[in-house]
Amino acid sequence: MKLIFVRHGDPDYTLDSLTEKGWREAEILAERISSFDVDDFYCSPLGRARDTAYCTLKKMNRKAKILSWTQEFNYPIDDPVTGRHGVPWDLVPSSWCNDILMLSKDGWVQSDIMSQNPDIAVHYQDVCKQLDQFLEKYGYVREDNFYRVPGKKEVFISRTVSPDNQANISNQLQHGREKVVVIFCHLGAICIMLSHLLNIPFPLLAHGFFLPTTSLTILGTEERWSNEAYFRVQAMGDVSHLLLAGEPISNAGSFTPVFQQ
Repeated sequence: MKLIFVRHGDPDYTLDSLTEKGWREAEILAERISSFDVDDFYCSPLGRARDTAYCTLKKMNRKAKILSWTQEFNYPIDDPVTGRHGVPWDLVPSSWCNDILMLSKDGWVQSDIMSQNPDIAVHYQDVCKQLDQFLEKYGYVREDNFYRVPGKKEVFISRTVSPDNQANISNQLQHGREKVVVIFCHLGAICIMLSHLLNIPFPLLAHGFFLPTTSLTILGTEERWSNEAYFRVQAMGDVSHLLLAGEPISNAGSFTPVFQQ
């Protein structure tokens, strides 16, 4: 399975839509995605995500199903250092880096910072539950921290090294066509879902990675032992379509100038 997250175009947050630049980005994105063999499209209910998806869906004569739980993860808190009131990320390093709970896969919601807003823990668990129910429809069933694909034939791909240090590969997997699913949503929401899929604490993803507007984050399921599966990132925050079209990368969501090459 290929699971592709798309961040919306350059936003006009006041109107919950796109700026002129955001519409240009969305049109360029549509040219790229229209070359994909996509099985299903999904979209956040928020306007900036729907407007971004509109350009692709129109070009491909497709429709997207709205998933309410993919809307932006916007449950405000106060940064204890700066006093900034807003989304539960974009915190200065000294406010969270030394808190062991913020570095915990599930414990971050119980940290002093995040506990300011009880909705964070509730809605994080809800997104995780909804994501697992969504993936189960495609055959991927959560088991603790990974997934199983009970409907598929078991495969066993061993890759071992012999005593003479020569690679010995057996049981090569023959790949058939994979399902391709595209979800148009938001930076914070993508990091929340990645946190669950990859077992990485949300604060590390939200502060350690930048996902530009109209960027693609592409995950593939590695299924090489029994009926086990793990989602692995193949591209993160990819905006090669913008660079090839000569459209500058937006700084929206970044606190440093974005590399433009």
